[in-house]
Amino acid sequence: MTAFLDVEASLTGRRWIGPTSALDRAAEAMAQETGLPYPVCLVLARRGVAPEGAEGYLAPALRDLLPDPRSLLDMEKAASRFLTAVERRERIAIFADYDVDGGTSAALLIDWLRQMGRGATLYVPDRIDEGYGPNDEAMAALAAAHDLIICVDCGTLSHGPVAAAKGADVVILDHHLGGETLPGALAVVNPNRQDESGDLAHLCAAAVVFLMLVETGRQLREAGRKGPDLMAMLDLVALATVADVAPLIGVNRAFVRQGLRVMARRDRPGLVALADVARMDSAPAAYHLGFLMGPRINAGGRIGRADLGARLLACDNPHEAQAMAQRLDQLNGERREIEAGVQAAAMAQAEARGLDAPLVWAASDGWHPGVVGIVASRLKEAANRPAIVIGFDGDIGKGSGRSITGVDLGAAIQRLAAEGLLMKGGGHKMAAGLTVARDLLEPAMARLSELLAKQGAGTGGAADLALDGLLMPGAATPDLITQLDAVGPFGAGAAAPRHVFAQMQITFAKRVGERHLKIRFGDGTGPQLDAIAFGAFDGPIGAALEGHGGKRFHLAGRLELNVWRGRQSAQLRLEDAAPA
Repeated sequence: MTAFLDVEASLTGRRWIGPTSALDRAAEAMAQETGLPYPVCLVLARRGVAPEGAEGYLAPALRDLLPDPRSLLDMEKAASRFLTAVERRERIAIFADYDVDGGTSAALLIDWLRQMGRGATLYVPDRIDEGYGPNDEAMAALAAAHDLIICVDCGTLSHGPVAAAKGADVVILDHHLGGETLPGALAVVNPNRQDESGDLAHLCAAAVVFLMLVETGRQLREAGRKGPDLMAMLDLVALATVADVAPLIGVNRAFVRQGLRVMARRDRPGLVALADVARMDSAPAAYHLGFLMGPRINAGGRIGRADLGARLLACDNPHEAQAMAQRLDQLNGERREIEAGVQAAAMAQAEARGLDAPLVWAASDGWHPGVVGIVASRLKEAANRPAIVIGFDGDIGKGSGRSITGVDLGAAIQRLAAEGLLMKGGGHKMAAGLTVARDLLEPAMARLSELLAKQGAGTGGAADLALDGLLMPGAATPDLITQLDAVGPFGAGAAAPRHVFAQMQITFAKRVGERHLKIRFGDGTGPQLDAIAFGAFDGPIGAALEGHGGKRFHLAGRLELNVWRGRQSAQLRLEDAAPA
């Protein structure tokens, strides 16, 4: 395939890939049939949307996309047992994972129970002392004091700990890949069980919990009673869907779109406090959930108190929420400092090993287990390859991995564990965790690289940048950006549109702070457009564009609305550039 605009190596070393001729033709046909702008049709066509489906795609209705909860195995049984516990005032415990998906899942249940006049015990394991998922000691202790234990975002592989919960019923609401056998729980609701169809494999755990609450509401109505308003809880489902990097397809798009509207009402004290400490000054978008709110909620589980994020999300007291949000913000700052050191060392190690293999990995002594997952994400982004980062404590290493679209990392990790190369491991398509003995590190990583290569990892260019065609500065209007945003939300499995402005003349360039660059550009005859390049001086873009010397450039990035003193204008968030 010929590089777009013949850019084989941009300023950041990437090869530009533009729309195919077939995609162009499909977009032209859609524009003629629907009246939508061609750039919008091009993005829709890339998503595989047909002209007759464009209207529905741009306005996804939850009522049309929400699956029947009973399509999931064990769902009726799980909801019935939950409802029985509520009606009989039984003692309920919630065992939640320490990440955003686990915290939101727990908060959904706590919120629902509170509105029904009930409560629950929240238990979140310590990442370092206990590790991921249920453990024998914790489950036995919870079972001794509770009648029902609900495990959220964990538990599918926890055969021993579920067996240890003697005297209590266990219900598992999860989405991680299941094994050949299931633990002896009363119900295991998981779209990634091996005996499931896989049609709902893209759901996060909070979405599974939400579906159980939908089924619980149905059973309540059948008994002539009314439950809480579930639509008002979609802010939590949206947050989990984005933060857990679930693909934004099908019902997930509707969850996020509707959830963002709910969040904008600022009804949930925990999310209001979180948005305020993160200094969110515009309506919530998927970006805010993934990059501002998610990391702060995760900070408690990474380097602080494991249950802090879940408690904040479930909190109904604004003053308490404010204090917890400020603590999480502080922990997130500390997390960044720890992460920076690990990232520098991991990147150097990975680069020395080579970034073009099917798997990019790094391992060392003393790396904090709370940041290895984030650093793995950074390696994945740098190499466009699945990445694993492992921190060793003695002879035992605990690691985390992140994958790329189309490569199922969780299944490969699970296979490695079954082959005896890992002490334990599991996850889902885009993320996984593992524990490995030091003497098996090299063979385990070699075998994992082999398994991932069979899925196609390592075949794509490490530096390919997918682009959605050309635009002129005069076409980049607030109206077009609003229409492009309707194709969203953007995230995993649904990349934000990137456009190129070709043969542009830079008329203004100014460094912003130490690392960023602001420019204005045009074709020399028509309107001009402002652009901001964050981190431009961390690489070659800053110096090249600041000292442009009158040369013309192709400029690539994402269009966004810039709001200043109530006025909206178009702006390019510049991601790459190439000499024209």
